[in-house]
Amino acid sequence: MKSMQTNQVRKRPVNLTLNEELVAQAKGMTNNLSGVVEQLLADYVTKQNNARQEKLRTAEIAAKAWNAFNERSGSFADEHSTL
Repeated sequence: MKSMQTNQVRKRPVNLTLNEELVAQAKGMTNNLSGVVEQLLADYVTKQNNARQEKLRTAEIAAKAWNAFNERSGSFADEHSTL
């Protein structure tokens, strides 16, 4: 995954509500908690975007399959149409 170049991206402080003990443990593991959280957030956003794109591709495949079926067989509603 591509890592954002932090020197080119505008940053600003934000407020988060996090488990105090968990934050204390994490601070003991890194001297750059903001950087770790930012990377985790970037990974999460990438995964969510990929999942949405996959759902979109799946829906497009299903729509194409349905349209192909409809072209071959016609609509089930056609025999009941009053038009």
